[in-house]
Amino acid sequence: MKVVVVGCTHAGTAAIVNTAQLYPEAEITVYERNDNISFLSCGIALYVGGVVKDPHGLFYSSPDQLAALGVNTNMRHEVTAIDTDNKKLTVLNLVSGEQFEDTYDKLIVTTGSWPIIPKLEGIELDNILLCKNYNHSNTIIEKASQVKRITVVGAGYIGVELVEAFQMNGKEVTLIDGVDRILNKYLDPEFTDAIQETLQNKGIKLALNQTVTSFEGTNGHVNKVITTQGEYETDLVILCIGFRPNTELLKGQVDMLPNGAIVVDDYMQTSKKDVFAAGDSCAIHYNPTGKSAYIPLATNAVRMGTLVARNLMAQTIPYMGTQGTSGIKIYEDNIAATGLTELAAKEEGLQVETVSITDHYRPDFMPNAESVTLKVVFEKDSRRILGAQLMSKVDLTQSINTISVCIQNRMTVDQLGFIDFFFQPHYNKPWNFLNTAGLQALPAIAKKEATLV
Repeated sequence: MKVVVVGCTHAGTAAIVNTAQLYPEAEITVYERNDNISFLSCGIALYVGGVVKDPHGLFYSSPDQLAALGVNTNMRHEVTAIDTDNKKLTVLNLVSGEQFEDTYDKLIVTTGSWPIIPKLEGIELDNILLCKNYNHSNTIIEKASQVKRITVVGAGYIGVELVEAFQMNGKEVTLIDGVDRILNKYLDPEFTDAIQETLQNKGIKLALNQTVTSFEGTNGHVNKVITTQGEYETDLVILCIGFRPNTELLKGQVDMLPNGAIVVDDYMQTSKKDVFAAGDSCAIHYNPTGKSAYIPLATNAVRMGTLVARNLMAQTIPYMGTQGTSGIKIYEDNIAATGLTELAAKEEGLQVETVSITDHYRPDFMPNAESVTLKVVFEKDSRRILGAQLMSKVDLTQSINTISVCIQNRMTVDQLGFIDFFFQPHYNKPWNFLNTAGLQALPAIAKKEATLV
């Protein structure tokens, strides 16, 4: 069996390693256009901020490790065309310029995603950078060391982590976003309001609800960002607007979402036989809505890549879907979220209710008992849990993983009130704060009956 893998991203590495282990007799060929593989891009801000001193720790595999598994890894090789009808692909050696064809029995497409680059006047100026891969991170560190004023465009996870890192390194930082809240895809206003206050107290300038319209520069270097509401002088711009799937190679050959994300079935197979896909190039099954969605996360990617290998020859293990569970640390706040926010649920046309609590996570008789804020979103009629958000000074983020499991198993908020959690004063109360949220969400009659008992 001849297996060709296009792209050695998180999903690609997982697919390759597991395929090699499950099918040692297979001939596995990998084509990767970059000069490195398996870079954990979620660690870029830590690297830029100096928390991670040795970037080699951000790589969890290498061409040598794959070669030890018998994999033929071709770095700096770009696949320029794929013919899924005839199971052929065209490859360009980016070093020698040689072009050649290859064939496959099974094709695994893990081409990942690429940052969205707006077509704006001045976008070609120097010191306007992207933030995606290892080379980008090195360029950002080099450029940032030489400047004072830095502007980050895009207030998602990467953008917010970067402005924190730059501020802690003594830079004058501006954060621009087209909507009126940071992290709006992950958190509701009661959480983002608190985070924005923290950022502003640290001296970070928030330029929200405004869109970048152009860049201006002197001697080829950017020195000003123009938006719909103002102008911001700067020495360096980092674009963190978002990502789109790298799927041009399969356009018109397999089913895709309107944004180009490849649609796969529960076994990671595309609409074309013997063509599999995984990771940021794909749509995923989003459990809170039951629909296909584009949620590029490393966690989704490694699961999907592993499942490709498991299902390459036969449908053995179906994908369980995702809740889009994620977390972030901003200064002293530990934050995590899973599933739908209240606003996102309403945009989906769902009738929802919420329960919010702020409580000490362990008994007050302990020397210290930090508070935790938790919000749970649930469907009004079925009371099925759809999402949750959490924030605290102490790290309680793993509790969001628990709620992720609840969503995946279609549990109700009422059941959340009575899940069995251990009690030990160092860690929690007899009623875990997850229980407390579930109990507070109980209908009035149930609360009355619980009081009588």
